[in-house]
Amino acid sequence: MAANTNGETPRRTEFFNKDSRQIAVLIETDTSVGCSVIRGIANYAKQVGDWHLLIDPRDHEHRSALPDGWNGDGIIAGISSRLQFKQVNARNTPLVNVDDRFEDLPGMASVVTDENALAELALSHLLDRGFRHFGYFAPPSTQYSKKRGQAFITAVQQAGHKCNEYRPGYRAGRKISWGEQQRRVTRWLRSLEQPVAVLAVDSLHARQLSEICHATGIRVPDDIAILAGDTNELFCEVSTPPLSSVIVASEKIGHDAAELLDRMMGGESPPDEVIRVKPRGITSRQSTDLLAIDDPAIVDALWFIRKHAHRGIVVGDILREVPISRRYLEIQFQKYLGRSPGREIRRVQLERGKELLGRQELSITEIATACGFANSTRFGVAFKKYTLKTPYRYREELLAGQKIAPVSI
Repeated sequence: MAANTNGETPRRTEFFNKDSRQIAVLIETDTSVGCSVIRGIANYAKQVGDWHLLIDPRDHEHRSALPDGWNGDGIIAGISSRLQFKQVNARNTPLVNVDDRFEDLPGMASVVTDENALAELALSHLLDRGFRHFGYFAPPSTQYSKKRGQAFITAVQQAGHKCNEYRPGYRAGRKISWGEQQRRVTRWLRSLEQPVAVLAVDSLHARQLSEICHATGIRVPDDIAILAGDTNELFCEVSTPPLSSVIVASEKIGHDAAELLDRMMGGESPPDEVIRVKPRGITSRQSTDLLAIDDPAIVDALWFIRKHAHRGIVVGDILREVPISRRYLEIQFQKYLGRSPGREIRRVQLERGKELLGRQELSITEIATACGFANSTRFGVAFKKYTLKTPYRYREELLAGQKIAPVSI
């Protein structure tokens, strides 16, 4: 330990406990994503048993900062600026970053959301609802990176479509009044070819977009469908209408970051590549609950599938409900969805299965039945063919970093 200017060896402060490792968690607690990452870190800390977490320390100006007297063993941080990285890195303490704004700084280990996987998941959700016009909404800001928008725009273009990005013409940091912001966003929305599906960078901005639509008479989801790029349950549920959202695997990011930090504190070098964690799925709510298809019979058929797939229906059940020929049904499904009615039934069943596997209290047998399968064996075979993973493996990865309650088979 270095001596101070008086030649005396400074004493460690109350932050130090020789019986436990001291871990600083520089992640904001005023966002749901941040709290979820911290929960994943805490879950790992409980597994190892000898970690003490210093969570979200602030300086006298309420900025994220390590206390002067802190002399710990490791740091997990959401690095938001090069200055912050320089200050934290100067501690010569193992560091893992969990924010993608500066994920690629040399020598820094990072565990972040896989934005390419998020973009593909979001686009698939919107394409399955028949949308062929897309937008991306992220007002200029230093609070998030541009990677989410870049990934989504690229995914849309690779699928053969165009994505209209919101570009208001001012730089990040400029203060814009609510009225001016509403006027700029409204102009952008009215310039889009409707119906259009818009991915918002996060739940906060998805809710802002929904509020502007409500104030200006733009119908959601009839004119504009809105998908939030992450999940804040409060923002998504109290919005009118409730917002669909991407389920970012925040707890797993926290857990994996803590696990990596543990290895680095044991002497392992930081990985050469950024570790990217795929989102868990989509929570579908009313803001994307629309089928943007101009054939009423096919819309009726799709609604029937979504309502009854869990009952184990077959194509014949659709034809008894919708008075069209099987040949016409097959042709139109291929035209709008690129798959047969039978494959669409199975897709809806298995997407429900993926969602239910996140509920720890349900057994695999209960999930199979709830999805319309005769037994867990048939469900398992179909699920592995669809996801390339068994239901057990998928659940294990889905719940990684969370407290897992015992479940029966």
